[in-house]
Amino acid sequence: MPASVSITDLCWSTPDGAPLLTDLNLTFGTERTGIVGRNGTGKSTLLRLISGDLHPASGHVRVLGTIAMMRQDAMERPDDTIADLFGMRSALDLLDRAEAGLAAAEELADADWTLPVRIEAALLRCGLSAGPQTPLATLSGGQRSRAALAALILAEPDFLLLDEPTNNLDRDGRSAVIDLIRGWSGGAIIVSHDRELLEEMDAIVELTSLGVTRYGGGYSAFRQRKDTELDAAARDLAHAEKARSDAARRAQQASERKARKDSA
Repeated sequence: MPASVSITDLCWSTPDGAPLLTDLNLTFGTERTGIVGRNGTGKSTLLRLISGDLHPASGHVRVLGTIAMMRQDAMERPDDTIADLFGMRSALDLLDRAEAGLAAAEELADADWTLPVRIEAALLRCGLSAGPQTPLATLSGGQRSRAALAALILAEPDFLLLDEPTNNLDRDGRSAVIDLIRGWSGGAIIVSHDRELLEEMDAIVELTSLGVTRYGGGYSAFRQRKDTELDAAARDLAHAEKARSDAARRAQQASERKARKDSA
């Protein structure tokens, strides 16, 4: 069965009880989808509900396949190494002990001898030539972004969940994110205000206080459709206001005629 994320009748409220997401219904396939909307509409909360970090007040989130979520705090620990960023320090230490003949026999059953090669491949895929023991403090912001992306894709998840992945990054960091998404063949759900990144999307989902609307294509296609809808809504409003004004004028004229007739 193809990987997918299905959201059914999802409701979630803030800790003070204010409703944020109400009766949300969405389906994500293995395509790149951008989530847009004003601040405070629940975009980041939606990602956390999909990842399982939060649980809905009601409704369901069903994930078929594997997911990996990139968090900004993964790039804010300069005392760690790339191995820590990957969460693989212990696994790599085991390989070092095994090569030195210091590992116990029962430990060797858990050794993943392909891990160093796969880590290196993931780093190179994100344009970073560095070893697992490289301190994050020696990397630029853009390089740390690349390392975080590499850690995310190591297991080749079916879905990437990215929350404002290009925020506060230098040009190299933004390019790393955009290049990865451009070549990503799995599913990706990305909250962003970055129009250059959103241009790479296969679909845009706009989240508002009234619900969600899905648009095919990248940001330019979304903006064109949105502008067309806004123009149509403005015309409808103008037409409705004119009709109301005409009706009020006719009512006033009828009232005046009746007054004159009654006076006569």
